[in-house]
Amino acid sequence: MLREIESTFECQLFERTPRGVLPTQLGEVLIEFSQSALTRLGRCAESLQRHQLGDQGQLVLGAIMGAAPDLVAEAVIEMKRQRPLLQVRMLGETSDQLVELLAHNRIDIAIARYVTALQHNLFDFESLDNETMLAVVRHDHPLTGSVELPLSPLLEEWPWILQPLESPARQVLEKEFEMAGLMSPRDIIECGSIFAGLQLVKRGNGILVLPESVLRDYLKFGEIEALPISVGRTLSPFGILTRKDETLSEPVRHFCEILRNMGKD
Repeated sequence: MLREIESTFECQLFERTPRGVLPTQLGEVLIEFSQSALTRLGRCAESLQRHQLGDQGQLVLGAIMGAAPDLVAEAVIEMKRQRPLLQVRMLGETSDQLVELLAHNRIDIAIARYVTALQHNLFDFESLDNETMLAVVRHDHPLTGSVELPLSPLLEEWPWILQPLESPARQVLEKEFEMAGLMSPRDIIECGSIFAGLQLVKRGNGILVLPESVLRDYLKFGEIEALPISVGRTLSPFGILTRKDETLSEPVRHFCEILRNMGKD
């Protein structure tokens, strides 16, 4: 069967070795494509079955943490108001993770931002909004109440709780340190979980950097306080990411329209 496949594609896809069959570089490409195709086929079969049972289809989306509390949550609520039987599955991840899920057909749409310069060749992007980043500490932290704080001592003397290095927000932050001629914090906890990050900052002396939309309620109730420093100034806008040259399903198109309308308000 493997030889028939290689004959069809007119190239060697697998190497035969004494320890078994191993894919060549071209074989790896075909395997990745096949896995993606099987995933889409499985989801198509699931969607057809749900329609036969009277449901209104399925929407699987991913959203970065800064977009999830406001824009995406409101759009999902409006979508469900219009289509109560639509099955919605929502994943909250960083942009690098969402781009990977989108590339492998694990989600229909991502509300995120490009991670690398060449991803415009793989995905279509429609800008929606931007995140305002804040640096916060627990309400009784020694730094609270400060009117002005030089950044350099903060990086040297305090622990920082940051998103993973692969995320665009973290890369922007590191770039800002570089442009200011500063070293990265010496004491770093990498944390991609909102809940875990908030627990760490409320129980320790760390400085947490997250989008303002995520922190808003905690600031309102006085559990944490924002520091008078500017972070994430050059962060690029987030928006709708979809696979290039792919026909979107009707639920995805409708959800995009809801997002656009809310973005205009």
